[in-house]
Amino acid sequence: MRIGEIAALVGVTPRAVRHYHHQGLLPEPVRRANGYRDYSVRDAVLLARIRRLTELGLGLEEVGDVLADDEGRELVEVLEELDDDLAVQQALLAERRARLGAVLEQARAGRLPAEGPVSPELAELLGGLAREAAGRPESASAAREREVLALLDTVVPPGDRDRLLGVMRRMTEAPGAVERVYEVYGLLDALADGGGDGGGVAREPRVEEAARALADCIPDEVVAELAKNGAPAGEGGSTFLDAFFAEFPPAQAEAVRRALRLVAERAR
Repeated sequence: MRIGEIAALVGVTPRAVRHYHHQGLLPEPVRRANGYRDYSVRDAVLLARIRRLTELGLGLEEVGDVLADDEGRELVEVLEELDDDLAVQQALLAERRARLGAVLEQARAGRLPAEGPVSPELAELLGGLAREAAGRPESASAAREREVLALLDTVVPPGDRDRLLGVMRRMTEAPGAVERVYEVYGLLDALADGGGDGGGVAREPRVEEAARALADCIPDEVVAELAKNGAPAGEGGSTFLDAFFAEFPPAQAEAVRRALRLVAERAR
């Protein structure tokens, strides 16, 4: 048989046959006088075995180990290792399908937030806030907060994320909490046009008002947690904080920094 014939018989491509030759898996047969390779039935049997092993998921190096072991011990070891790997992949796929199913359910119900996909817990929190805020004018500060929450939902470790969302949920469930939060959004939105140099921003009375209102929205349990872990002083000092404050107009950034300093003082 020529290379095209053995490839068609076994169900692989001639290029694959040449690759197996190059990798040392399939010995090259003798060539006829016309220069063409002459493949035998034994070559086809070996090629079919290589195909079956690769279809199981073995890499070519593993296939070579299996073919080199006449007693088949290496095959058992390799297949057991492959089975373990497939079990892990199966578990990961099941987890991914579960997450996808939750997002799909949100989308079908019209509850997928604009920042989505996010975790079901954050989607529930944002959905509750959206219902509470129905009929209110859209706030740029509210939209920015949702974006930051979506970022934290992705990068914060699951345990810390669950605690954060739990605190946020309890904050929003407190009587009058949403109204107070939207008052803060309004104060911050009003600072969006506040520019000028640092001294001018610092003297802006609305900055202090917004800072105190924002700090007052932080519940005592969050302050207590910050006291244990070291409250942020609001002065930057990290790449994330620098990037975070860079998103704000100067007056808004100053209000948030002051609010963090006020929270830090409560945590002492």
